[in-house]
Amino acid sequence: MKSEYFQRWCKFFPGLKPLLQWTQRSVRAEARTPPAKAGGFILHGRCTILHSHRILHRIRIPHSICKFALILYLAALCTLTNGIFAEAQAMSGMAAMPTPLTQLVEEAVANNPQIAAAGHAWKASTHMAQQVTTLPDPVFTVQPFSVGSPKPFAGFSNSDFAYIGFGASQDIPYPGKLRLKGEAANRDAETQHAQMDAVSSGIAEQVKLLYLQMAYHDATLAILQENDAVLTPMIQSVLSRYSVGQGSQAEVIRSQLEHTKLLREMTMHHQEMDQEQTEMKQLLHRPQSSPDIVPERLTASPLRFTADELQELIAEHNPMIHVDTQMVRKQEADLKSAQQERKPDFTAAYEYQKTGSDYRDYYMMTLSMRLPRRKRVDAEVAQATEMLNKSKRDLDAQAQQQMADVQKNYVAATSTTELLKEYNEGLLPQGRAAFNLEQSAYQSDKQQFAPVLASLLDLLNMEHDYHQTLLDHETALVHLETLTGAAIR
Repeated sequence: MKSEYFQRWCKFFPGLKPLLQWTQRSVRAEARTPPAKAGGFILHGRCTILHSHRILHRIRIPHSICKFALILYLAALCTLTNGIFAEAQAMSGMAAMPTPLTQLVEEAVANNPQIAAAGHAWKASTHMAQQVTTLPDPVFTVQPFSVGSPKPFAGFSNSDFAYIGFGASQDIPYPGKLRLKGEAANRDAETQHAQMDAVSSGIAEQVKLLYLQMAYHDATLAILQENDAVLTPMIQSVLSRYSVGQGSQAEVIRSQLEHTKLLREMTMHHQEMDQEQTEMKQLLHRPQSSPDIVPERLTASPLRFTADELQELIAEHNPMIHVDTQMVRKQEADLKSAQQERKPDFTAAYEYQKTGSDYRDYYMMTLSMRLPRRKRVDAEVAQATEMLNKSKRDLDAQAQQQMADVQKNYVAATSTTELLKEYNEGLLPQGRAAFNLEQSAYQSDKQQFAPVLASLLDLLNMEHDYHQTLLDHETALVHLETLTGAAIR
């Protein structure tokens, strides 16, 4: 209240100063929630509706000027609020330019840490194929063989059994085993890549939905400010009528109550917008101290696809179905690899044995075969078969879920399109016309204030419902974009 408006009212009406000072203390005491910021000013969403006899009794103003003091108090409170909002709106006009949604989506895909983590997981999985397709590590041996004594080289010069051997061995899997393991590893890498795409698609959807919420709150805040600009002259008119005995105190209090409700709505909108800014900066990996993001104006986007066309796009472009499809292919490769484990593996070894100079050297080559146990292999095959069946059922369930989501959002998009048409062509024009007639009748002293206020509130509710329907329409289109991979908006 320490503003030029407060000083101006106290200068022209010295007797009103204690009344306004008491109001200032009451508002501060009752403001349990922090004020919301708009354009650098503090806007309180909580005011005190005062009864004249309680005010005057507390500050000891003679009852003879109760009516006059109440009028001046309400007029001062209204003028103070409007002055603050006028300054806030002037400052908000200097805000940054709106940021296109496509730019924010590209920034999120490039900088979001969740997408980066999924990318590293995919890159790590691409190195598995080379590991599993490479032959096992070779084994090199040095073997001294002593005769007559445990000492090294004992009997080397006088026995043809003493020698020092040098050998190498190599495990050789059955042909095709390594190739099948490589195919399974490649399928796993493709699954990781599909999961990275799903994470990227999910982050992009979150950015789009937050952007729509921000645009919606900007639009509804503008509506509240417009209605406040309409209500303010009406309050002043009610005060003028009341001062000459043509109105009731109930009309004065009711008008100020509706004005306070508008301030409360504005405060709540600012709080929600601040939360959305925080979440958006987190998705974009921006510092929380960075400038706020200004969304573009919320407009209705047409739906250019039929339900059948959207259903056809799911199998090819839906990220979750793509993940499950790759998982089925991986499990198929795992099953083939498990079945190949029934084949034996081999080991080839060669050793050169050096004897004394008086004796001939030895040369030995060994070829061994390892036969897998049937029970172990059968269990591995059964496990791989069940995992494949599970993946197929998961894919079928995912496809059914995604198709149901597409149909649900398609119905939401088409129904909200009809509702928007009804609002634009019927409800909103009729509501504005009804309010204008009520306002004209009131200004001509042919109507009471209550019908005018009710008509204004009806118009405010219809405009709010219109923007909520617009938000629901655009939200459905965003979901359809994510589900089908098509550029709908």
